[in-house]
Amino acid sequence: MNLEQLKQQFETVFDQQALGSYFCPGRVNLIGEHIDYNGGLVMPCAINFGTWMLIAPNQDNVFRFRSINFEEFYEIGVQTSYTKTGREWYNYPLGVLHHFVADGKKVEGLDVLYYGNVPIGSGLSSSASIEIATAFAFNQFFKSDYSKLELVKMAKSVENNFIGLSSGIMDQFAVAFGEANKALMLNCDTLDYQAVDAYLGDNILAVINTNKPRKLAESKYNERVQECKQALANLQEKLKINHLCDIDGATFEQYRYLINNDVILRRARHVIEENDRVKLAAEALAQHNLAEFGRLMYASHESLQNDYEVSGVELDTIVEYSKTDENVVGARMTGAGFGGCAIAIVKADAFDSFRHNLVAYYTDKVGYAPSVYATSICDGVHELSN
Repeated sequence: MNLEQLKQQFETVFDQQALGSYFCPGRVNLIGEHIDYNGGLVMPCAINFGTWMLIAPNQDNVFRFRSINFEEFYEIGVQTSYTKTGREWYNYPLGVLHHFVADGKKVEGLDVLYYGNVPIGSGLSSSASIEIATAFAFNQFFKSDYSKLELVKMAKSVENNFIGLSSGIMDQFAVAFGEANKALMLNCDTLDYQAVDAYLGDNILAVINTNKPRKLAESKYNERVQECKQALANLQEKLKINHLCDIDGATFEQYRYLINNDVILRRARHVIEENDRVKLAAEALAQHNLAEFGRLMYASHESLQNDYEVSGVELDTIVEYSKTDENVVGARMTGAGFGGCAIAIVKADAFDSFRHNLVAYYTDKVGYAPSVYATSICDGVHELSN
């Protein structure tokens, strides 16, 4: 659905023309998984799948949230605070609105229409895309003078405190600050970041959706967060550190004896070694060494599969096939896992055969087909020219 079609939809739904239109991408994480809540390095990039948002003020002093993707819609007046209602999609923009009014910002009624082509529950950050699109648009429309980083922190707070998911800041940061053809090496503790050239040469970034439904807030995500906190507490008996990622793999090997639970030990090992892999991945990309980057992708997936246990037969099957295809440089699960998506770097002229063969292999083993997309690395949230 293009922008003109969305504008027509807006007029049909709200009986007026949209005065502003915005796009916020989704994201994939190239490497550095389950690091963002452990104070380390991640390497996400924004992709050309995301959320379109159209808005116009209304005379009724109410907020009307509608989406082309969902039947549920929500209408509520201007209030001094808002609370989560059920599990519907509109809680994400409602949470953003709550933060604006809680900060004392003056708001007025708006008609808002969303459309997204990020597969819901795929792990490509459809929620962060909605949150940042909403925060960016509201900030501009209400002249609220938040910086982009403040909007990112607000959206993270929506996820943590309004929705109730103990996630880190990577998703919101990536979809806000993303740059075309670059990956962001982000320090999740300091929020310092470096844009790294994601030079893929004659390859493209393939995103493979397992099509296994994944509701992150109901998964074992929060359990992993608690396991990491336990590992950190054990290591702090001898080490003055604030996060697991404050140490490298060599230091971890020296002090691993402090963790006497095998499960907790494996969780910590993944996090610390994954953080080291991000540094190596940045060096590989800087040197245009895609073969080494691909090796690191496979190593990352193996660690997520065995030490962190957030993969599954669906994601493992994708990586398993990728290792047999000479046109694949590297592959791994991306996002929190428990279903969702994998990524692969694939020769562009072999993408169609990769997709065909992977679908056949996966369907035979899993019982249903995955969805395979060719994506490009794009800019973060921005207003669209009308």
